[in-house]
Amino acid sequence: GVLRDFKMAIKYYTLASQSGHVLAFYNLAQMHATGTGTVRSCSTAVELFKNVAERGRWSEKLMQAYADYRDGRIDAALVKYAFLAELGYEVAQSNSAFILDRGESKHFPKNETFAWALLFWNRAAAQGYSVARVKLGDYHYYGYGTTIDYETAATHYRLASEQQHNAQAMFNLGYMHEQGLGLKKDIHLAKRYYDMAAETSADAQLPVALALVKLGLLYGFAYLKEQQWDKLLPKFSPSDALGPDWDLYVMTVMAILLGVLVYFRRA
Repeated sequence: GVLRDFKMAIKYYTLASQSGHVLAFYNLAQMHATGTGTVRSCSTAVELFKNVAERGRWSEKLMQAYADYRDGRIDAALVKYAFLAELGYEVAQSNSAFILDRGESKHFPKNETFAWALLFWNRAAAQGYSVARVKLGDYHYYGYGTTIDYETAATHYRLASEQQHNAQAMFNLGYMHEQGLGLKKDIHLAKRYYDMAAETSADAQLPVALALVKLGLLYGFAYLKEQQWDKLLPKFSPSDALGPDWDLYVMTVMAILLGVLVYFRRA
């Protein structure tokens, strides 16, 4: 009853897919796969076909798994999530990893939970879930389920930062540049990543503000050392005086002082 117009078809299929219409997802996938009415894109087609597959009857098990977890049947939930994870459900993969990460399951010995969680985080990250990518960085940074590898940790943080614009990943990269862990020690790059984190997420602004104050102290120490003024002043090393985690103590004190300041200003 109307002229054939593939571009209009894509427009209406897209609108229908936004309402969760499965057939619209399928038809859009076919058009992207064949280049009908649009530029051919296999990656877009795969993503759309994945949406169709995840809306099958078996997806009801996701709700069953959630109900089990909510009611405290942790192992039953994990079994269902692990089954769906094998089918490729990203939500199931990340939920399986979450349960194992928290050590809530009795199915796995404590010394194996992180290794299994790492496997599920890896699968979820491969599907573009930025939280899972950051978790992979954390596992390699702290040595959970694997050996400590700062360079690999930095690689995962960089992927989460560049591909998904994850503020936590940006903050972590700033810290690693600040400390020279797995990356070249560079105060200027550290500040750049801290600033990016603050611009990306409002939640990161307070941690970034504290980190920048600490970075200013480090820059001051480095400047004094370059000018050889440290020879004229009593020798002072934060690490020697407060221990290797001195920066955490400084940030904690600054956070308390900031909280007190905000309290009195509001009062």
